[in-house]
Amino acid sequence: QVHLVESGGGLVQAGGSLRLSCAASGRTFSTLSMAWFRQAPGKEREFITAQWRGDSVTYFVDYADSVKGRFTISRDNAKNTIYLQMNSLKPEDTAVYYCAADTSRKYRENYDYWGQGIQVTVSS
Repeated sequence: QVHLVESGGGLVQAGGSLRLSCAASGRTFSTLSMAWFRQAPGKEREFITAQWRGDSVTYFVDYADSVKGRFTISRDNAKNTIYLQMNSLKPEDTAVYYCAADTSRKYRENYDYWGQGIQVTVSS
């Protein structure tokens, strides 16, 4: 089992920045595939970014086109935490953001573990 807790959401003006955090517990964090998704009202859940381990020192990342160049995923294995730095935010980034994890290598889908979600609202 992996338990995930997101934090850092809130209200920000367009063009601003926010950093989301997701603290994980229950398994060896450094080996987890981690991802961020979001779901806007009336829309399906959308993949944002993922990070997975290639070997003991290398991680790979993937970004959705909608956030590439604006959002950055990173992790601190010592703190068992994954981050989502969001810059140049747009009103269309408004959504509930979810952290996801899996004990096997995963990319854009089929994650086993999910956080409770956190609201991000971008005002115009």
